[in-house]
Amino acid sequence: MRALPVRIDAVLVQALIAAALSFAHLHDLALAAGQDGWKAWAYPVSVDLLLVAAWRRLRSGGAKAAGWCWFLVALTASLGANVATAGLLDLDDVPDWLRILVAGWPAVAFLGGTLLAHGAPADPPTAECESAPEPMTSEAPAPELPAAEPEPAPPSTPPVPPALVTLARKVADEHRARTGTPIDTSTLRARLGVPLPLAEAISAHLT
Repeated sequence: MRALPVRIDAVLVQALIAAALSFAHLHDLALAAGQDGWKAWAYPVSVDLLLVAAWRRLRSGGAKAAGWCWFLVALTASLGANVATAGLLDLDDVPDWLRILVAGWPAVAFLGGTLLAHGAPADPPTAECESAPEPMTSEAPAPELPAAEPEPAPPSTPPVPPALVTLARKVADEHRARTGTPIDTSTLRARLGVPLPLAEAISAHLT
């Protein structure tokens, strides 16, 4: 089987080297301050964990003031150990104030870690979690349709005098005898000289 290529991140390597050096400096300072055995190794662990907890709080976006405060405290402890072990401090004769600071560091680290881990405010509910407004159940009234206009009544048939009907039959018979076709309403109206409605009423009597 062919081995998978391993990618080396230069930034990650640099971070590991810096963490190892800082870890060693904190260990050496704790050891010089009278914290021997496993306790000397626990000091750099507590400093690094406080840094990580503060950085996580800053990344979370909530209570950044507390995150920056404890981040600076842990960073000061780490930088102080690096500077103190760089030859500026005689590790064989550590001053009393430094011994007091090293001895009190566990309580400070415990307080900071507890506040950072359990003091984060609850995340506000997002817009997706909020209940959607209930839809309106009342329906809008349907627009009223305009009332239908009543249909106009058909015009009433004008009364036709019997004498006019008799005259019309005579005119119609003459027209049929001459042309061979029944007389139409227009011709009947012209021959009798009556209005069109009356001519139509007379034609109805002839059928």
